Amino acid sequence: MTVSDTTPVIGWERETPAPDHRFSGDLEARGGRLHLDGLDLAGLLLDGIPGTELGPLPSPLEIVYLPLIRRRIAGMTRCFEEVGAELGYTGRFHYAYASKANAAEEVVRTTLGAGAHHEMSSAVDVDIALRMADRGLLPPDRMVIANGFKPPGSAYCAELLRLRERHDRVIPVLEDVDELAPLVDCGRPFDVGLRQKCYGDHRSQAEIDAADSRFGMRTDQLWEAAERIEAAPGLTLRLYHFMVGSQMMGRADFIGRLRVGMELYAQLRRRFPSLSVFNFGGGVPARMTLDQTFDRPAFARTLLSTLQRVCAGAGVPEPDVMGEFGRYTTAEHGAHLFRVVAVKDNGSALPWYLVDGSIMASFPDSWALGEHFTVLPLTHLDRPFRRVRLGGITCDSDDVYPPHGSEAPLYLPVDTDGLYVGFFSVGAYQEMLGGVRGSKHCVLPEAHELIVDRDGADGPWRFELLAGQTPGDVMRNLGYRPDGAAQ
Repeated sequence: MTVSDTTPVIGWERETPAPDHRFSGDLEARGGRLHLDGLDLAGLLLDGIPGTELGPLPSPLEIVYLPLIRRRIAGMTRCFEEVGAELGYTGRFHYAYASKANAAEEVVRTTLGAGAHHEMSSAVDVDIALRMADRGLLPPDRMVIANGFKPPGSAYCAELLRLRERHDRVIPVLEDVDELAPLVDCGRPFDVGLRQKCYGDHRSQAEIDAADSRFGMRTDQLWEAAERIEAAPGLTLRLYHFMVGSQMMGRADFIGRLRVGMELYAQLRRRFPSLSVFNFGGGVPARMTLDQTFDRPAFARTLLSTLQRVCAGAGVPEPDVMGEFGRYTTAEHGAHLFRVVAVKDNGSALPWYLVDGSIMASFPDSWALGEHFTVLPLTHLDRPFRRVRLGGITCDSDDVYPPHGSEAPLYLPVDTDGLYVGFFSVGAYQEMLGGVRGSKHCVLPEAHELIVDRDGADGPWRFELLAGQTPGDVMRNLGYRPDGAAQ
């Protein structure tokens, strides 16, 4: 099969062994076994948790590696600060974590601890923020950006008003002019944001206003909302939200889409001096496969220099810049480990390696969107490889990897005795879409989860093992009662 230049690199692509090879900054083969940031992943399944008396952990096994979250936040923040100093940019940079990517307690705790502001979109998100405030993990200086639909009378609207009683820096971002009334009536001061209808590739105000999008407001609605905010006692227009897409790999295209938003921001800023934050939303890509690269300094330089030119031309100050980083923050911190339990040729072009879990249930984007993730063996990296396909143990034709229609080649060791494989960069959206503690496709129990942390690059490992589901848990989730008991 001829593989095109755009085919993603999802793993090792040769038949020769890779006993000692660095696949990425965090994944490295040493002596034929795969290590994540120095942690021997095969050792967890074959020997147990280092430094403890716990024996080998069961497969499948989810890995949550928290240090990678801190590195992503620190790296992007440092990048914008250095580029800003180089350009003489006068605004500040604000890193916000988009919690819809992964709302697990350990993830939100880690992002807040790393200094990120918090972005959310639902009523339950407010409960999470309140829990973090109760524990002292949401400090008073941290902004809470409240995106999502919040019409009057909704639970989300009511919860936001409750959160504002506890936390000063709650910034509701309006999707519609009607969402303004409860803020006016509540009697508390609020900084407010406005979301422009802009998702997609639109290069003029006319194209934006004509776009078919359920998010945000037309330009005329935006001006109306800004006027009403200025007239309302206690309300201050602070933030302008202009998100153009997800996983924007091309820097020029990304900034090209954002430019019209920068111009609209400058127009608003000339009329409303309190406006000070340009929020470009999400779109910064995560490293999902081994060939993906994103030049952070070049992106920051292009973004800030373009804002400088636009604002200078309009005669307004350079704004603070905010990004909402969801996938970028959390994708690489998550891994899912499986054991190869069978090999089946079945007259197929490539042999099938079957794993002891479900691929489609663990990573819904692989079958729903044809998304690619990195797959590498944990053992036998010092032995010959061959091209294969992976299959889960469900009776579903979509439970395969690479996904249907993909030309990406997958090579794994020929020797399958004691072979374990890992899916990497699965920490964003996959578990949330698949359902945490929910009953999965073909009623497979949820895997055990190992949370791993450490202080600094050389600090001791800290481990927390969360038990997976039992068959009884699954049965109870589905409404079955023991001994035919009544519902």
